[in-house]
Amino acid sequence: MASSGLTCILNCASGSCSDPELREQLSRIFAEIGTPARILLARSGAQVSELARSAVQENSQIIVAGGGDGTQNAVATELLGTSIPLGVLPLGTWNHFAKDLRIPLDLDAAARNLLTGRAVPVDVGDVNGRIFLNNSSLGIYPRMLRRREEQQNQGRHKWLAFAQASLSVLRYYSLLRVRLLLDGKELLRNTPFVFIGNNQYEMEGLNIGGRQRLDGGELSLFVANRAGRLDLLRLAFLAVFGLLDEASDLDVLTSKQFCIETRRSQASVSTDGEVYKMNTPLNYLIRPGALRVIVPVEEVPENSA
Repeated sequence: MASSGLTCILNCASGSCSDPELREQLSRIFAEIGTPARILLARSGAQVSELARSAVQENSQIIVAGGGDGTQNAVATELLGTSIPLGVLPLGTWNHFAKDLRIPLDLDAAARNLLTGRAVPVDVGDVNGRIFLNNSSLGIYPRMLRRREEQQNQGRHKWLAFAQASLSVLRYYSLLRVRLLLDGKELLRNTPFVFIGNNQYEMEGLNIGGRQRLDGGELSLFVANRAGRLDLLRLAFLAVFGLLDEASDLDVLTSKQFCIETRRSQASVSTDGEVYKMNTPLNYLIRPGALRVIVPVEEVPENSA
């Protein structure tokens, strides 16, 4: 089948293409840099996956995800096992994946990077067969995301919805009893959250929540032990001031593979901002170099192929 060049998928369901001029702006940019491109509009998250799957079957040379981290995840899922690189147009609220890969957040610069950048392999995390580019979580964060969605469905702005959801969940939440099995060890914890990152997250200082690399071949694991509301605020304070090493009630671990067991047969699990019900136990692993992503040339690690 003949190659179809560059295919750009914009997720309109997330508001990425609510601006009617966005498609025309992208068309102009691609024309200026001499890159033939198809620009497709997805009206739902499910359609993002469908369009990406079709683009793979049509042998597109580059498949671009225009949207937030959830959109990048949906397209990346369809690219696993292929040699087709992922292009990123960061049009979401947080854009963690793009930021950690130093991809420009400016639309014009991000689009030009698709032509001037270089495809490098990056790791992806995996939980029970579902991948995550950034992180996965159990406990209070999936509850916050579900409550935020409820608030947004009632017409509230996403920032206000997230603030109200966070306050509501932090006011009433219960601890999650988990059994962690990793590297031949067992940990039993009653915790408000378990956070799993694709590679190591910086949890202290001004760059908190960022990653220096996505090709380290390991998962990072953060588990709070019996933390109440004041304890969570204290952990946040210690993180901001670079004092997390003084937090005796926070486990910070790294591993290539581990298992999380809970008392229930299913658990609410977030992956890149989306929440799913998953059967337990939850089997996490790192998939080294499973995805190729186009990044700025100056950000390419020296050992990248």
